[in-house]
Order: sequence, then C-alpha cells, then structure tokens
Amino acid sequence: MSHILITDDERDIRELIGDILKDEGYEVKLAANSEDCIKSLTESRPALMILDIWLKDSNMDGIDILKKVKRDMPEVPVVIISGHGNIEIAVAAIKQGAYDFIEKPFNIDQLMVVISRAMETSRLRRENSELRRKDVSSSEMIGSSATFKALKSQLEKVTKSNSRVMLSGPAGAGKEVAARYIHANSSRANGPFISVNSASIAPDRMEDVLFGRESSDRGIEPGLLEEANGGILYFDEIADMPLGTQSKILRVLVDQEFQRVGGADKVSVDLRVISSTNRNLETEILGGRFREELYHRLNVVPVHVPGLDERREDIPVLADYFIKAFNASQGLPLRDISDEAEALMQTMDWPGNVRQLKNVVERVLIMGDNSGPIEAKELPQQDAPAQDEGRIVLSGGLATLPLREARELFEREYLLTQINRFGGNISRTATFVGMERSALHRKLKSLGVVTSNKAGARVAYIEDTVD
Repeated sequence: MSHILITDDERDIRELIGDILKDEGYEVKLAANSEDCIKSLTESRPALMILDIWLKDSNMDGIDILKKVKRDMPEVPVVIISGHGNIEIAVAAIKQGAYDFIEKPFNIDQLMVVISRAMETSRLRRENSELRRKDVSSSEMIGSSATFKALKSQLEKVTKSNSRVMLSGPAGAGKEVAARYIHANSSRANGPFISVNSASIAPDRMEDVLFGRESSDRGIEPGLLEEANGGILYFDEIADMPLGTQSKILRVLVDQEFQRVGGADKVSVDLRVISSTNRNLETEILGGRFREELYHRLNVVPVHVPGLDERREDIPVLADYFIKAFNASQGLPLRDISDEAEALMQTMDWPGNVRQLKNVVERVLIMGDNSGPIEAKELPQQDAPAQDEGRIVLSGGLATLPLREARELFEREYLLTQINRFGGNISRTATFVGMERSALHRKLKSLGVVTSNKAGARVAYIEDTVD
C-alpha cells in the first residue's frame, strides 16, 4: 500500500491526522508548505493527498498544488481541507479535480470515511491503469524466418531512439505486438503503453477520449494523452482518425501540450507516438482523407510488418506458441502438430494473418480431440482439390488439359507452393520434395520458376517469357 501525503501549515493539524492514519495502518508523509509538498511528490507518488487550501509562507496555495497534481498525477485523489471553507472554495476545488472537500474543524469519523473511500478509489485507479498498460496483447516477438529476423532487427534499432514510428502492414499481421515490443525494450518501458483504436471511437467522442474534459459538475476527466504521459501512445489504424482531430493531434506533436475539452489551462505531456495503418496513407492524402503534414510528423521511421504470406516458415512456430499459450491461460489441450497439418498450414491462405492463425488454433483445440497431434483434417477446408478415398478430384480446367501440360502446370504450382512455404530455401525444399538440389534447380529452370528477394524474403514466382 502506498503512502498518504498530508500537507498543512498547522503542525497540530497535520500531526493529528497523521497519528490517526498511522493508527489505522496507513503509511504517512507530512509536509508543512508547498516546497516540502512538491519535493515529496517528486520523490514518490502518493496513493492519496490531504491538502490544505491556505498555506502560509508558501509559493503555491492548495489550489495551485491541486492543479499540478491533477496535471501530472491525475489518478491520485486529493481531499481538500480548509478552515476558511465556503461554497465558492469547495466548488473551485471540485472543479479542479479534488476528490472531496472537508471544512475545519472536521469530524474525525467523517474524515476517515472520506479517506477510506478515496483510498479505495486510488486502488481501483491503479489496478485499472495496470490492466490497461499490460493489456492482453503480448510484446513477445515469435518467429525464425529471414523476414522475421529482418523485422526484429529494425525494431531493435528503433527501441534505442525516441523517434516516432509508423508501422504498416496488413490487418492481423501483428503491428500492435511490434509496437509493444518497442515499448518493452525502450527507455520508456516503466511508463504506460496506451492504445487508441481510431476505428472504434465515435468521431464525436474522439476529442473527449484523447484530450479529456473539464466541467463544473464532473470536474477533471483525464484523457488518453494524459494517461500516456511518460510512456507511449499507440494510434492503431491512424487512417480512421477524423480530419478535425488530426489537426489537433498535429498541434500536440509540435507543442507537446494541449487543452482539455471545456478547459482553459494548458496540459503538458511527455510521450512517444507510434502509429499503424493497413492503408496507403499517400493515397489517403491524395483523396483528402488524411493530413499530409501529420503523415510526415508520424512517418519519421517507417517499418513494414509482414503478413503471413511473407513469412510462411514461421507458421508452425507461431501455432506451437499459441497452443502453449492457450494451455497456460485456458487449460486447453497441449497438443503437437502432425507433419501433414504443418504442411497444410504453411500452404493455406491467411487473409487475417497472425490473428486468423491464432483463432484457428484456438478453435481446433476447443473442438478437436484432447490427445494426439493436430491432424490436417481438423483444419478449416479451403478451396482445394476435393479428395475421395485417396483420389484427388481434378478441377475442370486441369482435367481438360493434355497430360504433358497438366503435369507441367501441377509441378509448377506444387513447387511454387513448397518453395514459398520454406521461405525460398531451395535446400529445405529439395529435402521435402525428395529431390537432389541440383535436380530441383534444373526442374525449376525448365518450368520457368525463379526465386528472388522480395520485401526482405526469398520468394518464388513464374518468370515471364516472350515467344
């Protein structure tokens, strides 16, 4: 349990409150003026503050300190006490974000009730903050392919800076995992990681959510920008942010300060921004849907997060990771993956990428047998040649071709699939298909199949020929 900071210029009052709270089992720190109070706040964050409005021989009064605390530590409840209490002071304190107001001379029982409630509020706010920071998403990067290693190498370089990063890639590829990896391995790892889902927030609420709000009846309600202070703010799918909000975010990036909705005071923040998108933002700019200046501010370090079609070698590794994770979190069966199922998974289409793979693994573990390896028949059936008692039913196009052309077409598509499955590794492909490496090279050349580096990965494709 964290401590309670009591700030009052009357020694008898602060020591009386302190002794009572110590008897109740609370840890207490005392401050006689604003200088001592600010020093204590700098040294460690309290769970609760009890603050006198009027502080003799101080540079700041209670309202000034309250404003600073609500700006820098919005989750800390502040109980205001004063011997000169009146309704105007109470309203002013509540408006600035005070948890409650108690007039001197106060009733001890009343004070303890307020403190007990405020401490419970503080506990809930800390727990909520921790949950939001941890989230259910992992920052662990999983893979062993050349494409994955190239991505991780880029991210390692990015973690050492404080620059803004733009993560691009298809939906479900793991852009948020990459953002969390940057956070977990950066100098801001002890600060918050606040994710903003630009598509899920209604446009008319976006500014309240980001900037917070001030009102006379509800006081100060901090927004996500304040929650991210000292850490990282992650804009998920930034292209979905309303144009009006884009211009205000641009101003925050320039000034590192903003005003809450309905407020007049400037709120300063220290945060790093990471953004992601699955769209071409340059096309969005041309269409008038995204501000070019904001794009240049956010796109300081562009990083491409590849989809599963660019890293098929990693599919078995990812599937095994998800199996172990579901076993630990949900008690689902801890199963191996058969060679046939592994091969099928590496050749399937995954439009939803890593997210889709994770969902498929979970579904198979729930609906399948509780023991034995996962078999190919348990995986979702895609548009593939139908099978009937060991026979493959040919598609109409293949069935109408002469044998030589059909065989070449099959061999070409089969070898393309296997090479891309193994990330362009000819040696591993040759071993799997049962050919000598030199023989495979000759076969590929005769079929017009070539390999080259594309987006950091070695892939195979059919060479265009001109008769």
